Amino acid sequence: MKLVHLKDLLGTDREVGGEELGWTSRRLLLADDQMGFSLHDTLIHPHQPLHLHYKHHLEAVYCIEGKAKLTDLSSGEVHVLEPGTVYALDKHDEHILESEVLTRFVCVFNPPVTGTETHDASGAYPAPTAD
Repeated sequence: MKLVHLKDLLGTDREVGGEELGWTSRRLLLADDQMGFSLHDTLIHPHQPLHLHYKHHLEAVYCIEGKAKLTDLSSGEVHVLEPGTVYALDKHDEHILESEVLTRFVCVFNPPVTGTETHDASGAYPAPTAD
């Protein structure tokens, strides 16, 4: 059994990003935890549109605080994200995420991230490497 407390991750190498990047990811479970997915408590900072395109990962995202909008770049559809909303990037969907206020999400990635990833110029995390 694993037990993780968010407060214990703050200020460690499991807290990645920052307000200047528009996002802060507190990485609760990573590839080394051998769960088959990674679990993140993520803050999206207001008024900083993020172009994201997870080409190598599937992601499910659950909004628990705040308000944001998600623009699907393939269709142009805009979705409002409020607490209780889930979106799943099941087709490696390219999108823009922008919050109106500090917004908090719980995110699950498959395959799991290692914890060192940041977004490249295309908005993706790098492809996982084989062990």
